[in-house]
Amino acid sequence: MTTEELRQLPTEEKVLMMETLWDDLREHFDNAEVSDDQKRLLDQRRTRVESGESRLLEWDEVKSSIGRS
Repeated sequence: MTTEELRQLPTEEKVLMMETLWDDLREHFDNAEVSDDQKRLLDQRRTRVESGESRLLEWDEVKSSIGRS
């Protein structure tokens, strides 16, 4: 299916397809290996949050900030 064909689908069908894709990705992600580099990066980020240098944001906060300068 092409991008153009996807754009022409009704919204309900797109949502159903997205849910199916997320379910499939979740199954594969749970079994995915995390590389040592990824583990180090996650550990660094956790340390910054725990020290107060960085903070976690709620998804709604992130979405509302997209596109703002």
